[in-house]
Amino acid sequence: MRVQSSAIAPAAIAIDSPSTRTTGTTGTLLAALGVVAFSLTFPATAWGLEGFGPWSLVAVRSVLAAVIAGACLLALRIPVPARRHRAGLAVVAAGVVVGFPLLTTLALRTSTTAHAAVVVGLLPLTTALFSALRVGTRPSRTFWAAASAGAAAVVAFTVQQSGGALTTADLYLFAALLVCAAGYTEGGRLARVMPGWQVIGWALVLCLPLTVPAAALALSYEPVRLTAHSVAGLLWVAAGSQFLGLVVWYRGMAAIGIPRASQLQLAQPLLTLVWSVLLLGEHLTVAAPLTAAAVLVCIAVTQRARS
Repeated sequence: MRVQSSAIAPAAIAIDSPSTRTTGTTGTLLAALGVVAFSLTFPATAWGLEGFGPWSLVAVRSVLAAVIAGACLLALRIPVPARRHRAGLAVVAAGVVVGFPLLTTLALRTSTTAHAAVVVGLLPLTTALFSALRVGTRPSRTFWAAASAGAAAVVAFTVQQSGGALTTADLYLFAALLVCAAGYTEGGRLARVMPGWQVIGWALVLCLPLTVPAAALALSYEPVRLTAHSVAGLLWVAAGSQFLGLVVWYRGMAAIGIPRASQLQLAQPLLTLVWSVLLLGEHLTVAAPLTAAAVLVCIAVTQRARS
């Protein structure tokens, strides 16, 4: 799931200086750890939903992640972003902090994590499209052909799995693709003028006036049943997926470069399928891994076409 994409993930706290001496092997390991962290997001969300309502889970998740990010920003005495960057941060916050977690959480109430992983595996292609529109670049015909093939594979899989028609969960997932891609694209633009970890950090903090009252309201209306699974799921999506996973991802990417790191991220949908079986006991249809592999190939082609 690319909360996790090269557009907004942090380079890590205080690691953006040229004096960083991370070896290529260590950088690869860190980037791989980031991908593993992101691949666990959907299973962790499913666990969280065992004890929290969808609105409570998303709001509390955002508050906890913002507390972690805010503490880092305060500890390092990071100045408040300039006024000209705040509109962009609002887009990141709306797409990545609120929109994507909320829409995917609502989808996972009725969708399996395996199904969601395949659909959201299209996120790199969606982000590339938004980036092309935002920046004004003109990708090659090969890029568009591969992107279209990947999109067609996901749509065919979704319709086939849903019995010939899109479900409400599918609509949530496709909407999540759009808002997250917008957030990633704007985050990528901001990451050119400030460290990536500060982009997601300030986006999380920016949402606190919304997420704190939302958490209080949601918790008062939705029943909470604390279990080992629900607490572990909440802590993971807050600390692991929404902040710390992004830190190790971008530290690794800073060491080995965007192309190599992006290749590692191609494995994310397939990893989520593995977790859905091991952690949730889901049974995969043959179409799920085949479609995920097809999307992986299409993404690889688009990356090669853009390089």
